[in-house]
Amino acid sequence: MDGRRIGLGLTCGALMLAAPMGAALASGGGGSGMGAMPSASVPQYDAVAEYQAGMAAYQAGKFKDAIENFEHATDAQPRDANNWYMLGMARSGAGDAKGAVKALQKSIKLDPDPVAPHRELALALAAMKDDPKAHAELGVLQTKAAACADACPQAADLKAAIAAVNQALGVVPPSASTTPLPDGVKFAGLAGGDMAYVRAVSLINERRYPEALAALDAAQAAFGPHPDVLTYKGYVWRKLGDLDRAEGFYRAALSVAPGHRGATEYYGELKVIRGDLAGARLMLARLDAQCGFGCAEAEDLRRWIARGGDPAS
Repeated sequence: MDGRRIGLGLTCGALMLAAPMGAALASGGGGSGMGAMPSASVPQYDAVAEYQAGMAAYQAGKFKDAIENFEHATDAQPRDANNWYMLGMARSGAGDAKGAVKALQKSIKLDPDPVAPHRELALALAAMKDDPKAHAELGVLQTKAAACADACPQAADLKAAIAAVNQALGVVPPSASTTPLPDGVKFAGLAGGDMAYVRAVSLINERRYPEALAALDAAQAAFGPHPDVLTYKGYVWRKLGDLDRAEGFYRAALSVAPGHRGATEYYGELKVIRGDLAGARLMLARLDAQCGFGCAEAEDLRRWIARGGDPAS
């Protein structure tokens, strides 16, 4: 794929989010006591649909409904940090500071980089009067800000987050300015998410990877664990040299959409980079099975395997 510019669609065009990507619920077992194993009757949730329903409920102030939706999203994609972040936000909105802290800590454990979960965790801890832990989170934000030095894409968010936490802790008096919306709400509308996604693709093509990650975070805040967004996140982390993180995003994309051609190709390329040609051929076999008359993803991966690396290098 690196030999050609990235386009907007990794599957069949732009993001298609109007319809769920899979069955929202598996059929129940009924009362026969026969047939499917008990595990088959456990509800199977569509993480993208549940996330978007949760965002709609959250924005409408229906925090209990939002909590239920985001819990379903975390059930379906338990390693998606953004799902846990929004679950924390919903619990905070419902006045459950303790539950918010647990969800936000889970989000940070999965991905410590985003600013918003640290900010919201500090605010929740301050609401619980746990000032020492709130100050510890403030210290994390201050360390990030010092490393950023006003030069990273998160600079403005870090400055606003530190100010908000300082106000919550009484370090500085409340200002008359409006508290900025949490990151998970800024681009909550699908149109805003589309704009963030298009910007991310443009930034990737310009090799502005840190800025692309920020745009992809905004897109994910709107769409939830959409496989196109997850695949591009994996691609960007690969370009930044973090292969483990890249693999995590490719695997997440394929767990949402097992037939996702872009994620399959990129995962195969990653295996080539790691010297796992057998694993790369397995990814190629999957693409060949999907593309009866051939497809660009299969041909690109075939060239990677033949070359033993990026054919454009």
